[in-house]
Amino acid sequence: MDISERVTNIFTSHIETAQSACDELTADIVEAATLMTNSLLADRKILCCGNGGSASDSQHFSSELLNRFERERPGLPAIALTTDSSTITSISNDYTFDEIFSKQVSALGQEGDVLLAISTSGNSSNILQAVKAAHQRQMHCVVLTGNTGGDLVGILEDDDVFLSVPAKLTARIQEIHIIIIHCLCDLIDTQLLGPE
Repeated sequence: MDISERVTNIFTSHIETAQSACDELTADIVEAATLMTNSLLADRKILCCGNGGSASDSQHFSSELLNRFERERPGLPAIALTTDSSTITSISNDYTFDEIFSKQVSALGQEGDVLLAISTSGNSSNILQAVKAAHQRQMHCVVLTGNTGGDLVGILEDDDVFLSVPAKLTARIQEIHIIIIHCLCDLIDTQLLGPE
């Protein structure tokens, strides 16, 4: 296989994964966006977390809400729990890295808030702890993961929304996560502002 054929294969794999995700996840994406919109309408907020590329995705989502997505509107309350290096390093130094998000959720989360938890494998210990902390605070969770959903599947509650991309490769999962994030932003704006 020559190098240009590899590029074609990546695009083809992406398109196939995107179509499968669309077929399987559309109703759940609508449910997640409605859950988030209702939380925002109740003067609550969205907390977001993830590791590595998923940390970037959580920051991307919160920035789209705090600033704007594709339409002009007032900023919406969202916090990426991945951005405060002093908090993250102090928690990981004084306790463990597994608690970097859960301690923030316990301190900042309120009943009716939503946690957007992102883990491509569904096995990240600090994401599992964050979801557990959110449940203790009577928060709802929207979980973005992939493949089988890993250990996250076993701790979700009935009113959480589980969005698992039907793929095994991390790259494909992350690519679809960003599409899902853009869908959530669009649907939140549409529900708050009406159709364009």
